[in-house]
Amino acid sequence: MELGAVGRALCLLEVLSRCKSSNLETLSRETGLPKATALRLLSALVDHGYVSRDSSDRYSLTLRMFTVGSRALKNVEFLEVASPVAGQLRDKTGETVHIGILEGNRAVYVLKRESLYTIRMNSRVGKSIPLHCSAIGKCLLAAQDDNAVESYIKEEGLNRYTPKTICTPEDFRSEIAKVRSRGYAFDDEENETGIFCVGAPILDSYGETVAAISVSTPVFRLDKNNIDSLISEVCSCSNRISSILGYINEEKKDE
Repeated sequence: MELGAVGRALCLLEVLSRCKSSNLETLSRETGLPKATALRLLSALVDHGYVSRDSSDRYSLTLRMFTVGSRALKNVEFLEVASPVAGQLRDKTGETVHIGILEGNRAVYVLKRESLYTIRMNSRVGKSIPLHCSAIGKCLLAAQDDNAVESYIKEEGLNRYTPKTICTPEDFRSEIAKVRSRGYAFDDEENETGIFCVGAPILDSYGETVAAISVSTPVFRLDKNNIDSLISEVCSCSNRISSILGYINEEKKDE
């Protein structure tokens, strides 16, 4: 069946969704489109903000794809399942709850439940955050293989956001190993001074990490004696959402 202009543009978007960036020759080859046609469609996608073109003439998707897709997410089962559980976590802790997904080399908030306190976090649904210094980001990156971790370090760098940001590859590899071992992550004022976060992964029926959930609290409200309780609440909620999505914890099943 011959594809129209819309179909050809969608083919380009599909190919770009599978890589960080690509050049015109590769996109033309993988979509089967003539270079002139691919260039014309890419130019239109750039003009409308769905694709970016860098100084090396490489193309990549922008977060505008998420902006459009996030409107549809309201009707997706995942958020319907996660929303009430996130609300219950907020009610128990009184603090801000986020759920984020992986978007390239960033994490993007797809759900937020506002703190019950007057002093709150300055965040919003659709905001992207770095992976290496956020609890959600660490959970999402820890679910990838070592090659993905090394690619992140090489491509993004471990940029410093606060004095506590982990900025050396050795320390960051050690941090990812800890996240994998214990099953949850911390952001101890690493992304924003004065904010402490605990995050845990959300798994689907295949055991794949599809998102992560976190609680964020100002450090002045953090009771060091209750961190274990906060970890327990976050992990319990992530496990509940994962269970509803069809994940079966084989270790608990065998107990």
